Amino acid sequence: EKREFFRTAGEYRQDGSYVVSRRGADSTGNAKVFASFEELRRLYKRLPETFDADDVGRTGITGSRRHMIIRHLGEHPAFDCRIASRNPLTGEKQSTTADDRKEVEVLAD
Repeated sequence: EKREFFRTAGEYRQDGSYVVSRRGADSTGNAKVFASFEELRRLYKRLPETFDADDVGRTGITGSRRHMIIRHLGEHPAFDCRIASRNPLTGEKQSTTADDRKEVEVLAD
């Protein structure tokens, strides 16, 4: 199942892997394969509150894929993240913990 966002796409493969790619791109140079969606979640949790390509690069992701991952985290609704700056491209977590998100949900009721 492939889901497209503004600049990126995410695809759940039958083997359980999750692929982040540039929307509309068909070359492997425009994709990063994770063993599972949970692996992408773990990467996100390890990133600082505000993060850039250097921070993503410290996880082993190289080249333009670093920027693609930042954009995907900002676009995908499973991540409480936004693009804080376009130059340099910077992501920002909106709430730091699951407890914070639960508190917001309770207040919304």
